[in-house]
Amino acid sequence: MEEPDSGSEQRRLFTHPFTLIRRIFGHALFSSLTRRIVFFNLAALIVLVAGIMYLNQFREGLIDARVESLLTQGEIIAAAVSASASIDTNSITIDPEKLLELQAGQSITPVPKDEDLEFPINPERVAPVLRRLISPTRIRARLFDADANLLLDSRHLYSRGQVLRFDLPPVNNDSSSFTDWITRLFNTILQPGNLPVYREAPGGDGSIYPEVMNALTGVRGAVVRVTDQGELIVSVAVPVQRSRAVLGVLLLSTQAGDIDKIVHAERLAILRVFGVATLVNIVVSLLLSSTIANPLRRLSAAAIRVRRGAREREEIPDFSIRQDEIGNLSIALREMTTALYDRIDAIESFAADVSHELKNPLTSLRSAVETLPLAKTDQSRQRLMDIIQHDVRRLDRLISDISDASRLDAELARSDAKPVDLEVLLSSLVDISREIRSGKKAVKIDYVIDQKPGSNQHFVVNGHDLRLGQIVTNLIENARSFAPADSGRILVRLSRNRSRCLIQIEDNGPGIQAEDIDRIFERFYTDRPEGESFGQNSGLGLSISRQIAEAHGGTLRAENVMDPATGRITGARFMLSLPVETST
Repeated sequence: MEEPDSGSEQRRLFTHPFTLIRRIFGHALFSSLTRRIVFFNLAALIVLVAGIMYLNQFREGLIDARVESLLTQGEIIAAAVSASASIDTNSITIDPEKLLELQAGQSITPVPKDEDLEFPINPERVAPVLRRLISPTRIRARLFDADANLLLDSRHLYSRGQVLRFDLPPVNNDSSSFTDWITRLFNTILQPGNLPVYREAPGGDGSIYPEVMNALTGVRGAVVRVTDQGELIVSVAVPVQRSRAVLGVLLLSTQAGDIDKIVHAERLAILRVFGVATLVNIVVSLLLSSTIANPLRRLSAAAIRVRRGAREREEIPDFSIRQDEIGNLSIALREMTTALYDRIDAIESFAADVSHELKNPLTSLRSAVETLPLAKTDQSRQRLMDIIQHDVRRLDRLISDISDASRLDAELARSDAKPVDLEVLLSSLVDISREIRSGKKAVKIDYVIDQKPGSNQHFVVNGHDLRLGQIVTNLIENARSFAPADSGRILVRLSRNRSRCLIQIEDNGPGIQAEDIDRIFERFYTDRPEGESFGQNSGLGLSISRQIAEAHGGTLRAENVMDPATGRITGARFMLSLPVETST
């Protein structure tokens, strides 16, 4: 097979950028957990930014500030306009009393009253003042008389020597950039829908503006309108008064789009912040995902390898240093995998031991069966039949103990542990053991409870009473088998410390060989006393007892009882330690 060309491989990667990105970043960007983390983080950020842009008070505050500014400027300009108004009178009033006081040849100068005077606004006198006050600003000022007729418009005011310049409309009014179209659409969506549409006054008639009509009554007002292009225009109307007489109305308006430009700039700033926050959010999400998805992926891959089966023990990644849920999951998986491998090893070892132990009686049974037809005398045939019956009983005993040992773990896992009072349990088991006489040695069994006077100690553990009773029964019967036939004695002692209950079963038999103290708990190990026939025990009793003790969180060990004076072995002692129930 020919090796692939490296050049073609590079071309294929560059023609498939998605494959290249996947190879560079691995599964960090494409795992389901990463996509979910990035999506929900970005969704929350988008909702937040959309709410800020739609519900923020910047535009309303800007409009209010603009209204206050226009009202202040309107008051100043209106005062200047009223001061520039000319004085006119339509009648002269003379006081009759002063006429009677005149002497011959004297005359009186008539003085008009204030109510007989009128102050008409002279556009020629007001125009220079209005132009001087308006020119530094981008505000449009319109002056209406008392009948709401337009007198002056700042758009048409110009000084001597000023060059007038008007912007021509674009060649194609419909041609606009995509950015402008997006901006108008964005402003239209975010613009309040209850604003009136701005219209120019036809023929200079200011009566179409409600604020102008209100100002003619001496009340100033403001109105916010929107153009056909969606641009805001703020208008304020201020009455022009002199001596409490309304001479006209000054209408100040912002240029279309002035406020929108400020709001648009503010929104662009928010979008820039949103862009930076989005990049930071994505990077943080990827980092967060890498600290979650990558360990989970490694744990999952290791679990799959364990499920498929490996020739050697598969090591689960250790993340216990994280001190979080993933660390706890790693610890749980490691412990579960260790227990699983230990269980597999125990099953394999148990199967090998069972096979070995079953072969011995089966071999003996097969030999006896094959020899039986060749026996010539009745005595030989009877001896062979006795061997066959003995091997059958031994097989039955082995199969029963093997069955009990094999279902022990499953039984302990399925049944719920309950509080067990060891004082009551041991008392019942000792009484039952004392009553056993047929086929057993008649030994003396003593039961002692070590409890301090006046103390109220409870010997309660959490477990399965039948299985705990099985341990004690096995230990008592094992001690009975090694105790002397004429002076056999068994001592059952119950004591407790702060956190554990201790059961000691002691006999006065020959004790245990030092090299066999640990071997006696192995499966199928038998070391029977003299005089006991072979095959009476399967060698599983002590092994099952230790297995039950460890399943309850306890320990089972053995030692020899020594005579302090002579240092001679005077018996054997088995010690069962169990944790006390926490509620006691």
